[in-house]
Amino acid sequence: MTGPVLLAVGETMAMVAPAAAGSVGDAELFRVDAGGAESNVAAHVAALGHRARWFSRLGADPLGDRVTRLLAARGVDVAGVVRDADRPTGLYVKDPGNGVRYYRAGSAASRLDVADIAAIDWSDVAVLHVSGITAALSASAAVFLDAVIDAAHARGVRVSFDENHRPVLWGDGAAPSALAALARRADIVFVGCDEAEGLWGDAAADAVRTRFADVAELIVKDGDVGATSFVGDRAVFVPSRRVEVVDAVGAGDAFAGGYLAALLDDAPVETRLQAGHDRAALTLTTTGDSVADEMRERA
Repeated sequence: MTGPVLLAVGETMAMVAPAAAGSVGDAELFRVDAGGAESNVAAHVAALGHRARWFSRLGADPLGDRVTRLLAARGVDVAGVVRDADRPTGLYVKDPGNGVRYYRAGSAASRLDVADIAAIDWSDVAVLHVSGITAALSASAAVFLDAVIDAAHARGVRVSFDENHRPVLWGDGAAPSALAALARRADIVFVGCDEAEGLWGDAAADAVRTRFADVAELIVKDGDVGATSFVGDRAVFVPSRRVEVVDAVGAGDAFAGGYLAALLDDAPVETRLQAGHDRAALTLTTTGDSVADEMRERA
């Protein structure tokens, strides 16, 4: 396959979830999948026919083996992933309707640092996709994130940033300023209205645009209402699709994947937004949060 590459960088964990709709407490069968904001985006982009590459650290353990195998099967290039013999692969349990419980403290990904940038394959990369999660994993991971954005810009690569605010990871009140600073360094920014209100008190898309007036392409998502893309002085709104929601976790990653795949196609803004909604709708109707086999069949 030829064409531009989307490079996604950030933590991926092994994800345990009920095999069918229902709570962890009631389920009898479970699936062990790969789940992480950035690799989810890469998997969606790959499923839509583009080249996608993912970089991070994983433990040199069976869960790390499973994560790399699953992502590779979804068409994501995982050749450059660093395997860490001293730190484990993170794990999270997804309880549909009841949230998520993480077991990620001390994970291999939390050990990301500036030296890891030397292992990244930048060949043919057109877009780097990162998220605010990385900045909250550890001090070294935060420095790594800043440096990888610098490395992308030095190569003329556009940077896509998803706020992905995870309050449980930010215990010191630093999230609002840290995430705003990262957003202002990116070329493409995804943020939810709920996130923006919690972080900065901006409840409306126009208020978010005012805060990030210098971001070249700002996408503000408003749940089941729709999403607005601000490009220059233009604002484009496309309503969300109506679906029966099984679980919402991962829908934001799916939206970003659909949007960025359309961007790689040089599609107009309206088409990018619709592609995001279409991809999010697939995730909303499953217990997975990436591109499981049943999602491939329905795509």
